[in-house]
Amino acid sequence: MPEGFPGMAKPTILIVEDEAPLLTLLRYNLEKQGFRVEEATDGQEALLRVAENKPDLVLLDWMLPSLSGIEVCRQIRRRPATRDLPVIMVTARTEDQDAVRALDIGADDYITKPFAVEALLARIRALLRRSGTVPTKGTLTFLDLSMDQDAHRVVRNGRALHLGPTEYRLLEFFLMHPGRVFSREQMLDAVWGRDIHVEPRTVDVHIRRLRKAINAEGEVDIIRTVRSAGYALDLEEV
Repeated sequence: MPEGFPGMAKPTILIVEDEAPLLTLLRYNLEKQGFRVEEATDGQEALLRVAENKPDLVLLDWMLPSLSGIEVCRQIRRRPATRDLPVIMVTARTEDQDAVRALDIGADDYITKPFAVEALLARIRALLRRSGTVPTKGTLTFLDLSMDQDAHRVVRNGRALHLGPTEYRLLEFFLMHPGRVFSREQMLDAVWGRDIHVEPRTVDVHIRRLRKAINAEGEVDIIRTVRSAGYALDLEEV
């Protein structure tokens, strides 16, 4: 389900990457989350695009033709109009000194290939919130469970929970509507999206995974199954 930005313009991400498969992958995932995406395949083109139409964030590869990502970042920081433009460096270089160098010349963050797309999306959202481009979401709670939507973290009874992307979105949906019963079809539309064809029974699989992730031994199951109706974030009626 795209995160979207209701009531506001879509934030623009400039991807500066010369590897076509990675560029395609990043564009797909960012657009799926509701971002507007621009592309550049070398350093000179990146600087031209930034000057012509300043994006909200630059996802900048270290190794680029014509002009390195490091030099692109340095020039972005030299210009008054882009001095505060959020920049995330993306690279296959893993040495600590390289990370330090990227941050020293002005990158706001640094991620090493290969990386999990969800981790990159979380960093992008965090930087955009910090820059004031997107509003903060805050924390959702139910009993002893809380979800920090900004940090993308879930905790129950002081215990950090590790959820897959679908389970996270499913729990977020439940937390936004506690006590309400949803059918499988309603959850598919809300969490997967109406344009995605998924069998209704797929919901049952993810509910089982979610239950396993959030309910430790001795803890009450906070996902209620309502026969012939669906599921709810709720306690069984006594």
